[in-house]
Amino acid sequence: MADIVIQNNEARVNVTWAGQNGDMVDPVGYDSPDEHIRSWVQEAVRSGSVPGVRADATASFQDFVVDRFPASDEVPYNRIHIRPKTPFGNPIW
Repeated sequence: MADIVIQNNEARVNVTWAGQNGDMVDPVGYDSPDEHIRSWVQEAVRSGSVPGVRADATASFQDFVVDRFPASDEVPYNRIHIRPKTPFGNPIW
């Protein structure tokens, strides 16, 4: 992934699913609607194309939180994190 250039209007998407974590291979538009982000992530996890996250044909991100972090001195590109509403990826019991 180090050789993929992320443009100013794009972001790297980090996914937390079932106690696993990984970045989507391709960047997405930083200002994309949350619904689109959730859909793209769901498709990627279901197909097994997120390194670090096992394929899960039943993955659903409908109720997941989409956090956006602009580029900074520490991280020179925009980031989007998609995660469960609960900390550490645990389901609500």
